[in-house]
Amino acid sequence: MKNLQPQALWNHFHSLTQIPRPSGKKEEISRFLADFGRSLGLETVTDEIGNVIIRKPASPGYENHPGVILQGHMDMVPQKNNDKVFDFEKDAIQAYVEDNGEWVTADGTTLGADNGIGVATAMAILADKNVVHPPLEAFFTVDEETGMYGAQALQGGVLQGKILLNLDSETEGELYIGCAGGVDGTARFPFTPVETEEGDIALKVTLTGLKGGHSGCDIHLQRANANKLLFRFLKDAVANYEARLASVEGGSLRNAIPREACAVITIPADGKDEMMQLVADYEDLFIREYDGVEDNIRFTAEETACPKTEMPEDVQDFLIHAITICPHGVYRMIPEMPDVVETSNNLSTVSMEGNCVKVLCLTRSSVESRKEELRQIIESAFAIAGAEIEFSGSYPGWKPNLNSRILGVMQDIYKKEFGREPRIITIHAGLECGIIGRNYPGMDMISFGPTIEHPHSPDERVNIATVQKYWQFLLATLKAL
Repeated sequence: MKNLQPQALWNHFHSLTQIPRPSGKKEEISRFLADFGRSLGLETVTDEIGNVIIRKPASPGYENHPGVILQGHMDMVPQKNNDKVFDFEKDAIQAYVEDNGEWVTADGTTLGADNGIGVATAMAILADKNVVHPPLEAFFTVDEETGMYGAQALQGGVLQGKILLNLDSETEGELYIGCAGGVDGTARFPFTPVETEEGDIALKVTLTGLKGGHSGCDIHLQRANANKLLFRFLKDAVANYEARLASVEGGSLRNAIPREACAVITIPADGKDEMMQLVADYEDLFIREYDGVEDNIRFTAEETACPKTEMPEDVQDFLIHAITICPHGVYRMIPEMPDVVETSNNLSTVSMEGNCVKVLCLTRSSVESRKEELRQIIESAFAIAGAEIEFSGSYPGWKPNLNSRILGVMQDIYKKEFGREPRIITIHAGLECGIIGRNYPGMDMISFGPTIEHPHSPDERVNIATVQKYWQFLLATLKAL
């Protein structure tokens, strides 16, 4: 990988893969980037939350040009295949070039190209004395993936530039001028355990092999949600086969479509064969329903040690009803742009915290009133079920500006460099531009990047040829600005 072109960018990306940097583990990567800036003799600032700003003076003759901010986030989404032994807080990412020589990916885990490629790009620009550019600031944020907390903490008056190039988009040849906002939902079902019925046995049912993916970029692809499928089965098992729910776990991150889920259920001993057949029937059903979308669904059951306690029947039933009702997926498309999602919800994780079941959602929309509408629907679904429900971390969308000066400049540059027009896009995923724009009104912003497939999943990979084009495009843009 370190021999790929542009070599400086790939070398910096390789160095980032060696630093554990899942969301929430920011100290080492923040310190690494600050040390990098100081090693170049550049003005370097680290704020209270861990964001890093590195400033590089303009090239000769560009001193009076408007300053440009290169912006990306340090953290990555920690996802791995269930059979992969890996600790995201300690282990280096095992990145490699695929056999066809077209892609860089990782061995059984997320790669961290989202947004490691963007960070490595800014590092390469900062270190290169031959790049022609206006006054530069590299702005590296912490904890973007779990709530955009770094951007949320940015105060007005800190950034000096007037133009922001966000390097966190994932399709080469597209210029992003708008994105969705979002809000986090958290529902809790506290309960007092009851004793398991004497003579019952326990089965662990496990759903694996789903594709998952980015809850913004991939939500329209109709991929299966492991939580929704598991609870669909549980509703039938509880209602018709005397099953009781002892524990449940599904999904791993708020912003990733859940790929795996499992539950421990108790049943009368003489119902084992019937329940095993029900699991097999549901596996066949899921495979048929998602034919052409999911290609590796596995739904299995095995006998396990019988727990001494389980959920009370009323809490169990309310939880199952709430998960069944809670919307997941696309809620509305943008009428003027029918190929773009306007509003969606990701029913992301279901987990046990002692004697409490916690359910996480991430609701996105480019229209604030629609975001509020869907938030209210989710609130009602869980409130009716008696859950404690709260919402937090709301952030605004980024309103498109078709009159952006840099948009016109970058369109002309792209056509000149590559002989075709770039696509102008608004994206359903969240970008930090909306939050930054709240404190810096009038900031001219564009987001772009190379092609990264399957972010937020272990299938994540970045296309090598598009990294070269993206680099060429960025250099030409900086020279023109």
